[in-house]
Amino acid sequence: MLDSKVCHNSLLIDLDGVIYQGDRLVDGSLESLDWLKRCQIPHLYVTNTTSRSRAALLEKFIGLGFEAQLEEVMTPIVAANQWLHTQQMYKIAAFVTPSAICDFSGVEIVSSECDEAVDAIVIGDLGDAWDYQLLNRAFRLLMQEPRPQLVALGMTRYWRSQDGLRLDVAPFIKALEHAASCEACVVGKPAAAFFAASLALLHRTAEQAYMIGDDIVGDIDAAQACGIRGIQVRTGKFRETDLSGKIKPFAVLDSIADLPAWWEQVVVDNP
Repeated sequence: MLDSKVCHNSLLIDLDGVIYQGDRLVDGSLESLDWLKRCQIPHLYVTNTTSRSRAALLEKFIGLGFEAQLEEVMTPIVAANQWLHTQQMYKIAAFVTPSAICDFSGVEIVSSECDEAVDAIVIGDLGDAWDYQLLNRAFRLLMQEPRPQLVALGMTRYWRSQDGLRLDVAPFIKALEHAASCEACVVGKPAAAFFAASLALLHRTAEQAYMIGDDIVGDIDAAQACGIRGIQVRTGKFRETDLSGKIKPFAVLDSIADLPAWWEQVVVDNP
């Protein structure tokens, strides 16, 4: 068991590219997650995944061999739902997968085929479902009067699937912003509000947190801009050229399998 003072430190953990890649676990990830639980280190799984609900993510975890509680998973839809309520926006058009719709609560979701005025248009990752007609539908809704708010469930540029790199949400948001002359409110990574909401769930300050991720921009740079120390792993979408730019992670690990040894050397010795 770690010294009690160390448990003031906490960990935000990206999922895809850190713990698993597609439907395959990163080697050593289960052992590291078991270590986290044994040491009672507060942690939260933070993901920009918007193609699955939190419940569906938990089912995937079980299928891969590890478990988590619903409250241990922070997704952009959870953050968006909170934000919509604070802004009193209760009527939305949601461009997300049917699986993820259930994580919205207390809002009216109109069909994307509907011409009704809405308060906000929420855009997530639709993968192969994106086509010209669907993107143009989102554009037409944005051009209604009064103009609705464009809400981005993250601004991740791309991700690595089993068949290679794939576009994520950001390119579609940028296209809509340009066409409709508007600016999206971002509620997923790399938005500061997403990290603030995650820290609030852990009851920790930025100085007490570390972020481990594979995205040098969306995970590491975004977290460090909020005062959270970033741990870059060489798995997932990572490329060696990522380390030659201006973004300097607090630490670089070959994978999450190296986390326990690094944590006990660096964080325990220097809490």
